[in-house]
Amino acid sequence: MAQGTVETKPSLTVERTYRVPPQRVWQAWTQAEALKQWFAPNDAFKVEVIEVDVRVGGRYRIKMNAPDGEVHDVSGVYREVVPNERLVFTWAWRTTPERESLVTVTLRPVGTGTALTLKHEQFFDESARDHHREGWIALLGRLEAALG
Repeated sequence: MAQGTVETKPSLTVERTYRVPPQRVWQAWTQAEALKQWFAPNDAFKVEVIEVDVRVGGRYRIKMNAPDGEVHDVSGVYREVVPNERLVFTWAWRTTPERESLVTVTLRPVGTGTALTLKHEQFFDESARDHHREGWIALLGRLEAALG
């Protein structure tokens, strides 16, 4: 890298609006039983483990089994926790722990609903970003169904 330049890693942003208040969306992101209802790409995946310790420095882990038998195991550390507004956490797959990235979920009241912005930064490469974009879009759709 040339002196004075900054390496820019790929990132993505996904926005959704939900018809429930921020408190309900927050609970869906921070309570293990609620996460089990939606944190998998589709119904064919079996969520095996969800552990959450939602506090700055606390850890989370989500382990899913795909229909083809592949295990998807992601974990990280909460960096920022502002109830009903902002959740920031690291993101690393067990198979590639050296590829840690950062997820920021921001909630904003909009009328009686919630505007959610998810920003996932510091991807290893564009391919990783693109695969995660597909996953987040699917997950956020399932979140909408779980919120009712």
